[in-house]
Amino acid sequence: MVVNLKKKRELVSRMLGVGANRIHFEPDKLDDIADSITREDIRKLIKNGSIWTSKVKGTSRSRAKEKASTHKKHGTGMGSKQGKKTVRMGKKETYVKKIRAMRYRLKVMKSRNDINREIFWNLYKKVNGGQVRSLAHLRDLVKQSKGI
Repeated sequence: MVVNLKKKRELVSRMLGVGANRIHFEPDKLDDIADSITREDIRKLIKNGSIWTSKVKGTSRSRAKEKASTHKKHGTGMGSKQGKKTVRMGKKETYVKKIRAMRYRLKVMKSRNDINREIFWNLYKKVNGGQVRSLAHLRDLVKQSKGI
């Protein structure tokens, strides 16, 4: 039995405060929906799940995000940079990067037997204490400790 549910759809949309196109009816329960007269009957059908609303389709931001991420990459070459190194990278980030590089260098030297365990820990503590400025300074300290 084909039932015209246009008015029911409009009533439900007014009750729920959404557009009529967002209202959906359960195909098996169309007769029950057609028989429902009062708002109370419709509320029961909504509670049962015979009537529901679809979510609002928003505008997708994926293309905009992709464009923005591409745009962020432009103008980041060496000629466009101004100010100190710490302006673009935080002091802590710079410190962590430097310390990790020095610890890695020490580890490599120890594994190659360029330095022994005693020198390794001596230099490791100096790196940790902030007494070593850079990898070049570390290299000089290694030469001094070896007596070359």
